[in-house]
Amino acid sequence: MKLTGIAHKVFMDRYALKNVAGDPVEKAPEEMWQRVARGIAQQEKTSSEKKLWEKKFYDVLKDFKFVPGGRILSGAGTDFNVTYYNCFVIPDPKDSRGGILESLNQLVEIQARSGGVGLNLSSLRPRGARVKTVNGFSSGPVTWAGLFSYATHDVVQQGGSRRGATMLMLWDWHPDVEEFITVKQDLTKINGANLSVCLSDAFMEAVKQDKDWDLIFPDLDDPEYNEKWDGNINAWRASGHNVKAYKTVKARDLWNQICTAAWRSAEPGLHFLERSNRRSNTWYFETLCATNPCGEQPLGPWAVCNLGAMNLSAYVTRGQFDYERFGSDVKVAMRFLDNVIDDTYYFFKENEQCAKDIRRTGLGIMGLADALIKMKMAYGSDESLPVIRKMFKTLRNNAYEASIEIAK
Repeated sequence: MKLTGIAHKVFMDRYALKNVAGDPVEKAPEEMWQRVARGIAQQEKTSSEKKLWEKKFYDVLKDFKFVPGGRILSGAGTDFNVTYYNCFVIPDPKDSRGGILESLNQLVEIQARSGGVGLNLSSLRPRGARVKTVNGFSSGPVTWAGLFSYATHDVVQQGGSRRGATMLMLWDWHPDVEEFITVKQDLTKINGANLSVCLSDAFMEAVKQDKDWDLIFPDLDDPEYNEKWDGNINAWRASGHNVKAYKTVKARDLWNQICTAAWRSAEPGLHFLERSNRRSNTWYFETLCATNPCGEQPLGPWAVCNLGAMNLSAYVTRGQFDYERFGSDVKVAMRFLDNVIDDTYYFFKENEQCAKDIRRTGLGIMGLADALIKMKMAYGSDESLPVIRKMFKTLRNNAYEASIEIAK
């Protein structure tokens, strides 16, 4: 396949294998697909199975029918100590200088190996809160957010090819949420991280009813604060611990601040994390605490994004969608992503344990609009909807069937 223009530049800059001097070893996508297929197939048990699945993986990768996450394409089969996962979520920082710097170390080490990071800063005490051990006062999570932002934007180069990526989140109940909402209107403070406010059902109901909204934080004098506080305010209250109300605002005023900031500076984003937890298929053993940097996948502490996309446009021939070939390739893609879990490099043992215990994979789609154009259908038209449903049903059913076979 011959790439031209921006496609060729992106391939050479981001995905083509380079030697230690930085000179490209790969010149065409076929070389990349071969490297990736061979590398991921090494997780098969026998030499004959490795050869079989190398061919299957190559065939599904060829011509961008299946597009794994970018870190897989750049790292698989290279023997470098880089991650194949595009994104990670790390635990909420412990509310101490040591805890914050530990989280910073986790972020830097992950990003140096090509991964993006999401974390929730709601565990950190608000600006002006007492720090008894040093007879001082806290600078608050927004100030610390600037440190994470600086490390992401100016310190770390992901795998030597791009800047880092970070998502910083704060719950709607945190006393510093107003500062968090408006901080990006001054881009000298935070310009290397995405920001999102986690909104609760209770807050949205207060907005609807035009009610007051308390900005709260755990009682810092609670004898179990240092041991038990982990950023989960609902669990803290449910266990009988007290909170302190720092300020009461009108819920609609806070909502309007969010809307105004989004208009002025395109951030913060919003995430309904309670809803994500209710709808997660890991709800019974894992609490989702933040999202990856782009916000599309909420994850629990130490969890990872293991993602790939099926290119729907590649399955349209003479105006017809090939459901049979699509379903067959979905099964191959699922096995590919499962092999990634065992083939990638892990810097933190917590990431490895989480990934291998849960074996989370995410197979999505791309090229829907192009596929519909090839089928002479308008995007979103009534005639397109049954076709789209059938595409996604085929994806879902074959992905589940592949997972069942792998589990056996």
